[in-house]
Amino acid sequence: MGIEFTLNGETVSFKGDPRTPLLEVLRETYRLTGAKAVCGEGFCGACTVHVDGVAVPSCLRPVGLVGGSRVTTIEGFSEPDEPHRLQEIFKEHDVVQCGMCFPGMVMSLSKLLEENPSPSRDDVKRGMAGNICRCTGYERIIDAVLALQDNSEARS
Repeated sequence: MGIEFTLNGETVSFKGDPRTPLLEVLRETYRLTGAKAVCGEGFCGACTVHVDGVAVPSCLRPVGLVGGSRVTTIEGFSEPDEPHRLQEIFKEHDVVQCGMCFPGMVMSLSKLLEENPSPSRDDVKRGMAGNICRCTGYERIIDAVLALQDNSEARS
């Protein structure tokens, strides 16, 4: 008997130690490498995924705790030919450099935007707390998220 959960819309069953970190299961068993193994301690945000709609560090979540849950990784977040608006604006603002923080930033900030479609600069800073970027710095990321509002107002 395995640990069943929904992974990016498909029911899967993991047959292994329930204490195995979800990150390891995603990367090694299901070959979903978008969530990055960086700190292993839950403070960098590179392994962030959504579990039942909540952004969590997958390196700290034992797979046994996701039984019956919906898990969404960056791979299941959008379609390759239809990127999420957050992914597009990051590209337009040249936010991504090495790519290690990108999936976690998208997963964390998408939750912020879902809960608050018009965040302030301080809201964005709070929304990305727990995500570390070593390449671009945070201002370009914040500016990109705030530009989403400018783009949506221009389209109205």
